[in-house]
Amino acid sequence: MRLPQGGGCQCGAIRYEITGPPTVVYACHCTECQRQSGAAFAMAAVIPQAHFRITTGEPKMFARQTSPTKTMECWFCPDCGTRLYHVPGGAAYPNRNIKPGTLDDTSWLVPTIHFWTRSAQTWVHIPESAARYETQPETLGWTAPGSR
Repeated sequence: MRLPQGGGCQCGAIRYEITGPPTVVYACHCTECQRQSGAAFAMAAVIPQAHFRITTGEPKMFARQTSPTKTMECWFCPDCGTRLYHVPGGAAYPNRNIKPGTLDDTSWLVPTIHFWTRSAQTWVHIPESAARYETQPETLGWTAPGSR
């Protein structure tokens, strides 16, 4: 991965830049991510907030409850609807979970962790080298158990 790296929405109204590497790239197979992505799973590249900035436009935010005390901020382009990133746990969360398909260069993306695999589509192949969790791993505990 070369830095800085740019990305944006489908229509070009929103552009962003990341200046540091992700702490992890993951695939989530929960039913909520399947619905949000319209695919078998959703991916995210976890970028520290200090290494992420919007360079063009102003995304809008949709908030959804993930537990009685937690909110997931979902940021998207107000013009084309492209989901750009999410912030689990709200504004105090120190990272931005970038939707990797919005990056200009996706060639380096390899998810090293897969979670909510109990909801994975039966035809999805998860590499043996990847870490797997049937539900939400403790280290990524922004949702309550059983909330997805």
